[in-house]
Amino acid sequence: MSGAKRRPGKPAKKYSQAARLHDVIRILEARYGATVDELAEECGVTRRTVYRDLRAIADAGYPLVSEPGGDGRVVYRFLTGFKQVPPVTFSLEELMTLYLCRNQLAFLRGTPFQDDLDAIFARIRSSLPPRSVAHLERIATAMAPKFSGVRDYASRREQLVLLRRALLFQYRCRLRYRPPRREVATYLFDPYTLIFHQQALYLAGYAHNRKALRLFLVDRIEAVELTDERFEVPEDYRPQQLTDGSFGLISEEEMDVRVRFGPVVAHLVRERQWHESQSITRLEDGSLELRMRVGGRTELLAWLYSYLPHVQVLEPEELRRAFVDGLQQALAGTV
Repeated sequence: MSGAKRRPGKPAKKYSQAARLHDVIRILEARYGATVDELAEECGVTRRTVYRDLRAIADAGYPLVSEPGGDGRVVYRFLTGFKQVPPVTFSLEELMTLYLCRNQLAFLRGTPFQDDLDAIFARIRSSLPPRSVAHLERIATAMAPKFSGVRDYASRREQLVLLRRALLFQYRCRLRYRPPRREVATYLFDPYTLIFHQQALYLAGYAHNRKALRLFLVDRIEAVELTDERFEVPEDYRPQQLTDGSFGLISEEEMDVRVRFGPVVAHLVRERQWHESQSITRLEDGSLELRMRVGGRTELLAWLYSYLPHVQVLEPEELRRAFVDGLQQALAGTV
């Protein structure tokens, strides 16, 4: 499509999409309606950009409708009475908190969840006066998360769209799942919960093949097929049933763990809550002992290795041996 013509001497507006969306919404609210050409002229952008903005406004939940005008051109407007709906307002402190939460989910870029977040924040921006939009964008940069080893969920977009629908409307589905070091398997599955853990997505629910609750890493789901069957989530279901007692997400037999951390890293361990059962004893030399009852040896060992050489496993003997064996394998190059 060709670009919109501007009146001679009228410079193109250079501002963000957030500010431009605010202008489009303001124009549609102030008039009975506007055509794409009129919006392109007002905002100094192309028709293609206007169509993209109108789609973003509709996706954000605004009651946008289109109808033929008297001259045959299509007019876009909001439903009558829309302006009487009281806006949802936020304080700057609340907006800062919202952006903090949003930034922690940056690993979801390229997924339908990121689309939903963008729509929510577009709606928030459009409710602000023009002079506040720039300030809001500054707030967005006040907190910047740093990620390492980030998973790419953009390639799982199609599966996530279907899983989101299954979760919302309780559709039973078939999952084609590839476990590590095992053959691909197909599961008839009732998805109950989507769990975020260490910048990864896990799907929790009932696997009919196993007649038990199961937890699947979304990264390993190769295909999703929704069935026409609906399911009911049991009244006594809690997501914690899948992870109770575990150090991370892997549910294994619980054990009483006692670990000593040297003075160099003691403050790092002391400053966090690692498990609800933990107790910490400070020792005279500046080190500390951590006790807790947990399951999930694999995740626990990975965490302990991250504190080398300032960590010593004391109990149980089985965990101590596994810890030492792992070190010896690494030194021997037999991992």
